[in-house]
Amino acid sequence: MNKNTKLSPNIPAGYPLCLHADCPKAKTCLRQLAFSRCDEMGTYLNLINPTLCTKEETCPHYAGSQPVRFAKGFTNFQKRMYPQQYAKFMTLLICHFGRNQYFRRRRGDILLPPDEQKIIHKDLKKSGVEIQLEFDQYVEAIHWNP
Repeated sequence: MNKNTKLSPNIPAGYPLCLHADCPKAKTCLRQLAFSRCDEMGTYLNLINPTLCTKEETCPHYAGSQPVRFAKGFTNFQKRMYPQQYAKFMTLLICHFGRNQYFRRRRGDILLPPDEQKIIHKDLKKSGVEIQLEFDQYVEAIHWNP
């Protein structure tokens, strides 16, 4: 992986970093790859306690650098649902994400990681939707999970 092209400029502010370059998973761990570019991240860094990183295959702080498939927007769902289904679906998601965050996700302003896609599909089923609905768009990107 070329560190400069894959990570730039998307390292989130305050992202937890790992300073163990000698870890066997360092070449594929976002926390270590981001640490290798810490000069771009400002004066203060958010480091994971070095004594809590195991340097083993089972490190609980490991964050893989493989891109994942994000969904972007679901404005087309409403057209394929009955009004009462959509009302219930929208209510369930507003309860989960909040009103503004629901609409930002619906419009595609916020990318939906796989775990949020599952929540949305689960709430479609709770709303009585039996057909498989696809999101407006899909994109491959690095998942900077905290």
